[in-house]
Amino acid sequence: MIQKCKTIVEFIQDLYKTKEFISLHEPQFFGNEKKYLNEVIDSTFISSVGKFVDQFEKMLAQFVGSKYAVATSNGTSALHIALKLIGVDENSEVITQPLTFVATANAISYCNAKPIFVDVDRDTMGLSPTKLKEFLEEFTTQDKSGFCINKTTKKVIKACVPMHTFGHPCKIDAIVAICNKYNIAVVEDAAESLGSYYKNQHTGTFGKLGIFSFNGNKIITSGGGGMIVTDDAELAKRAKHLTTTAKIPHPYEYIHDEIAYNYRLTNLAAAVGVAQMENIEIYIQKQRELAKQYQSFFQSDDVRFVAEPKNCTSNYWLNALVFKDKNERDTFLKYTNENNVMTRPIWRLMNKLDIYKDAQHSDLSNSLWLEERVVNISSSILK
Repeated sequence: MIQKCKTIVEFIQDLYKTKEFISLHEPQFFGNEKKYLNEVIDSTFISSVGKFVDQFEKMLAQFVGSKYAVATSNGTSALHIALKLIGVDENSEVITQPLTFVATANAISYCNAKPIFVDVDRDTMGLSPTKLKEFLEEFTTQDKSGFCINKTTKKVIKACVPMHTFGHPCKIDAIVAICNKYNIAVVEDAAESLGSYYKNQHTGTFGKLGIFSFNGNKIITSGGGGMIVTDDAELAKRAKHLTTTAKIPHPYEYIHDEIAYNYRLTNLAAAVGVAQMENIEIYIQKQRELAKQYQSFFQSDDVRFVAEPKNCTSNYWLNALVFKDKNERDTFLKYTNENNVMTRPIWRLMNKLDIYKDAQHSDLSNSLWLEERVVNISSSILK
């Protein structure tokens, strides 16, 4: 196993042409970032009002094929507001997957709702429509108003949040079809999948709402930042209202009509986002070229490279390997990180965290299998 690790490390070092530290995914700036930042500073409009915020929203909406986009301070705040927009509160529950970054579950908790964890599929690493259907058939009923009621807790299941893991789309059309039958709103956590398509439709646009993240390690970045997308004009209008402290427009008075949030993206951050969006096709092309080299290298190896699932075009945001078992995974993690190549295991399952250990969940055999075997490897685009 050590020899295998050595061979993989040498391949990655050859790719990046260095034996110095190789990070997991670092941002790249080769466009108008500095120019636009100087423009913002000269304008003095550095906070949440400015032309770059509006431009970033328009560019993102056009790129993903959504009618509306609302910029937020980060992806987590975007998901929080998206859930509030469809009425998620302390009397409701939200189905999501246990194999995800903690922000997915945290946003549900911010609404004082409870998450329910349903298993993923091995091929997509995203929420399994088969397991979702099984859970709903066994544990839920519908009341006279058509709401989906959890038979165990007697609470309404108002939303389902599938996540497109590492940029690989899940079987989102099947998930939406099932949720429509049960009157459950779908909010897509597309934080990692900007530039990814399922059956030629961009992720984040299948559900009632979708969200994206522009954290420093994402496919493009604004330093931080997030975006809510929707085709519903009223939801978009309310999203903007809730993210700007629910302030009523007035020439000089401060009037707020509900408790809301200071979640808008700054013009400074949006300037970087606009510059990055101008080159997004280049970023995606280079990510896919890197993935192609990995796929070719691991073709004859017993370590499996995670390729885009059927019917998908992935942005390959974070490249991933699947090892035979946990021992091999741990050996690889130790060797690579001791030899200047940053690697990380897939997330610990949400239901294993103390904060979510009491959450209801179904059989999670696929999630457990993946948790023990999946590792992310160097994914910065090659210069």
